[in-house]
Amino acid sequence: MTSFLSPVFGNRAPKVSVFLGVLISLHCFLLVSVRVFAQTSPVFACDTTKNPVVASYGFCNTSLGTDARVADLVQRLTLQEKILFLVNSAGSVSRLGIPRYEWWSEALHGVSNVGPGTKFSSLVPGATSFPQVILTAASFNTSLFEAIGRVVSTEARAMYNVGLAGLTYWSPNINIFRDPRWGRGQETPGEDPLLSSKYGSSYVKGLQQSDDGDPSRLKVAACCKHYTAYDLDNWKGVDRYHFNAVVTQQDMDDTFQPPFKSCVIDGNVASVMCSYNQVNGKPTCADPDLLAGVIRGQWKLNGYIVSDCDSVDVFYNQQHYTKTPEEAAAKAILAGLDLNCGSFLGQHTEAAVKAGLLNESAIDKAITNNFATLMRLGFFDGDPSKQLYGKLGPKDVCTPENQELAREAARQGIVLLKNTAGSLPLSPTAIKTLAVIGPNANVTKTMIGNYEGIPCKYITPLQGLTASVATTYLPGCSNVACGTAQVDDAKKIAASADATVLMMGIDQSRERESFDRVDLLLPGQQPLLITEVAKVAKGPVILVIMSGGGFDISFAKNNEKITSILWVGYPGEAGGAAIADVIFGYYNPSGRLPMTWYPQSYLDKVPMTNMNMRPDASNGYPGRTYRFYTGETIYAFGDGLSYSTFSHQLVKAPLSVSIPLEENHVCLSSKCKSVEAVEQSCKNLAFDIHLRVQNKGRYSGSHTVFLFATPPSVHNSPQKHLLGFEKVTLTGKSESLVRFKVDVCKDLSVLDELGSRKVALGQHVLHVGSLKHSLSVRT
Repeated sequence: MTSFLSPVFGNRAPKVSVFLGVLISLHCFLLVSVRVFAQTSPVFACDTTKNPVVASYGFCNTSLGTDARVADLVQRLTLQEKILFLVNSAGSVSRLGIPRYEWWSEALHGVSNVGPGTKFSSLVPGATSFPQVILTAASFNTSLFEAIGRVVSTEARAMYNVGLAGLTYWSPNINIFRDPRWGRGQETPGEDPLLSSKYGSSYVKGLQQSDDGDPSRLKVAACCKHYTAYDLDNWKGVDRYHFNAVVTQQDMDDTFQPPFKSCVIDGNVASVMCSYNQVNGKPTCADPDLLAGVIRGQWKLNGYIVSDCDSVDVFYNQQHYTKTPEEAAAKAILAGLDLNCGSFLGQHTEAAVKAGLLNESAIDKAITNNFATLMRLGFFDGDPSKQLYGKLGPKDVCTPENQELAREAARQGIVLLKNTAGSLPLSPTAIKTLAVIGPNANVTKTMIGNYEGIPCKYITPLQGLTASVATTYLPGCSNVACGTAQVDDAKKIAASADATVLMMGIDQSRERESFDRVDLLLPGQQPLLITEVAKVAKGPVILVIMSGGGFDISFAKNNEKITSILWVGYPGEAGGAAIADVIFGYYNPSGRLPMTWYPQSYLDKVPMTNMNMRPDASNGYPGRTYRFYTGETIYAFGDGLSYSTFSHQLVKAPLSVSIPLEENHVCLSSKCKSVEAVEQSCKNLAFDIHLRVQNKGRYSGSHTVFLFATPPSVHNSPQKHLLGFEKVTLTGKSESLVRFKVDVCKDLSVLDELGSRKVALGQHVLHVGSLKHSLSVRT
């Protein structure tokens, strides 16, 4: 791979008065140094050098088990002290050598300074900023998801060691990208429950797994959020603080819950965050069925449940769910909430106990979960410099390897949606002049999306492209709103250039937390600018869309003058280099869309407040996501091209599978459409599928093999759903065998209308690319 990072910044240094620069630098140094030098050591309990007495406390004794240590600590605390540990800005108990601890840190796609638990300074001025999650998800590469998690947790530990970060990170966001307008869809792994589950559990493993292999220890503590059925922020006057998500049991169990279940059971996540919204009339943070019943009871969470910030306050003050604040505090704790992001429980819990609404034992239970998490992190083990990660420091943040992984993640996620023969890849030797036009051509912060930190450095798209060829740049619009486009100037440079790259799309001004979109069109005069430039361009025209959500770009898809279309998400700190790598063929694109791109007309039939996934023929409701929506798409889930052509050939797959039933089962004597997926029938009921995948092109490249299934039409089953995916890398003209193991009861089952898992009897169709294989499931 050609490296072209170094020349990018050569001629781009801003000219600033030397005297002014010195003054600014000195001022910043004085401000920063005061803060940093006061915070160059980590926060931890059981510091025997400061207070030798703590060595005699059971909770500081590392030879005891976690449960015994936590129990010892809890019984030493007064009620008022216990309440200090129910909120994110946990108080100190100096008599026991316990300092203040801030629980709220974020690490959605890199260590972030959004939460108060983490900050940057002259000691660590930035951290590696990976692509926004929606683009990383487009790689469909579980080993990449985990590798990013490992880097982020290493950088987090390094920053913790110098007093700049916490140990508890409220990431990832694994909500389903149910509606294309959602402003936070960018933070998620997309619309598919299986991909979201695999992303969540893999990223969590990367963040949490201890390098010594001890499953009881945590590198950092991750948190899967926002539980549950949360995917509306602020749409046409409906906001997340007041929204009641009305969800069927079937949709809950086969769409909204699977990523959280996987996060807890497969990822062994240390925390789950409940959301602002109500589900079927109950605030999630006050619902004992959802919290104590499902997360802790059914899924056996080993960790703590935290509220979204101020959501206890929200269900009291804005949803008016209880009459008094004391009732709200009691309801939350009794439902299974352990930690309140905010101050509400700190203010009202003692009064709730005094009013007889809550026993102190319920508070003990909550803080036990919180303390156990901190124990697993080593917070109560004394000096961190003597522990497993004690040698990490500023030198381990923004390493060349970490920054290269950010670039690689962006490359793997970028999706090639259209490519006319002779367009991409561009030849860096044949192209003498490249026109680079568009409001996202030279952006920096736009590339890192939201819940971002300060990156190590930026490589903008213009810088990335300029590193390989001579460019002529024009923003085309003053911002992504593109009120007035510089159409004439843009046409002039495109008409004389050997090729044109149009860097369009949106940014956080158009989609973000607390701000949902109301249409699926490129804003303002962007379509006009694209169309007019394409008319006169001398060479290939490459349209690049930077965004979280999808667009109705049918005008560009159907325009023969627009020869290629790329979607690049929000590609992270090295996004510009990754875009250039793909455009010039240094990297063969392999990303696939993790969400459906709908036509604008879809929005007329689908209010964002309608949570139903399944279509309803009686009122023309078309359903949601590739699993249920049967209408026209601009681009479909899983779409994405390569510079190579890949073929699939079925090598091994059964024609039928029999489900053993116990004697006298009703389905032995009468015709059944489905049978219960119960343990005795399901044990060891699995089969293998082997496929030969061939790269028929001359370019080496990666390819995602999707295994989909279409079940028989029973119980409003999905028209198609993803059973598995594998990413394979093949040199030109080579082939590989890809194996899938299909668990009949897990993979070929559907949820019935009541949320019970059933295996549909009859013909199931397995799909891989254009290949279809029919499989009979019978008793």
